[in-house]
Amino acid sequence: MAISVPFPFTSRRWALPALAALYRPASLDQAENRRHKTAPTRARQLMAVLIHWFPERKFIFLGDGGYASHELAWFSHRHRRHATLVSRFRGDARLYAPAPKRRQRIGRPGLKGRRLPTPEQIVARRALTRTTVAWYGGGDRRVALASDTGLWYKAAVGVVPVRWVFVRDRQGTHRDDYFYTTDTALAARQVVSWFTARGPIETTFQEVRAHWGFETPRQHVAPSVLRTAPCLLGLFSVICLIYAEHAKGHPMPIRQRAWYVKNEPTFSDVMASVRRFFWQETIFPELSYHKDLQKLPRKVRNWMLDQLSQAA
Repeated sequence: MAISVPFPFTSRRWALPALAALYRPASLDQAENRRHKTAPTRARQLMAVLIHWFPERKFIFLGDGGYASHELAWFSHRHRRHATLVSRFRGDARLYAPAPKRRQRIGRPGLKGRRLPTPEQIVARRALTRTTVAWYGGGDRRVALASDTGLWYKAAVGVVPVRWVFVRDRQGTHRDDYFYTTDTALAARQVVSWFTARGPIETTFQEVRAHWGFETPRQHVAPSVLRTAPCLLGLFSVICLIYAEHAKGHPMPIRQRAWYVKNEPTFSDVMASVRRFFWQETIFPELSYHKDLQKLPRKVRNWMLDQLSQAA
């Protein structure tokens, strides 16, 4: 679970990991006679931890299609004072109208009313609304939207009021998609803008794999499996926060590549800048007493520090 953060030094949001849980395949749990916990179940546990730690806050949880489950929607609806879920949805989802008003007090009250048309059926016969929403990568995108509400029902669990949103990219680079939220009062464009804010988590996974070998370590003891990945993900967040704090009063260099031009720092620039900052504050003050280093001009020493911090 990561926090989507807008930093002042970039136009794109960054996803800073905050919590992690180990997912075990169903086949492995069955072989070891363990109770299997699905990915939505693990996510619900992390959501509960965050709500318990910060009961005064309300969180917007953004999940991809794998987390478009009734379990998470039901949890978010129960804790709607603290949580709102935004995730992908199915165009053929079965939704229901609210239960009709009871005429008699005999028997158990109904949970749902008549079956509603599917989102696909509604979109096929409804005119789409054109608007602009926040999009992947930090920019805006011209889209066409359709939206409606309904009750999502699951036997033995209950009903969850949801708002679904259909989005069509008018610029033609993304496929049509469906989203939903457990907050039915949200505007359709807000739902889309919030969902696209989850995109940076894929960049976070890519960066920790490329720079730190995430998902490739081999451990010799079982507890290390529970420690290595959370430590690497947590280190990503710590480095980004140090960079953001230090960049407030110090302009940070952006290392340009021969094959493309960068207008904003990437994580490699962030690592190099934080590394340089620590070396400048810890190692180089001690080396300044060395006679040979004192003979070098300050510009040369700064150049050496820049090159070493980028190559390490």
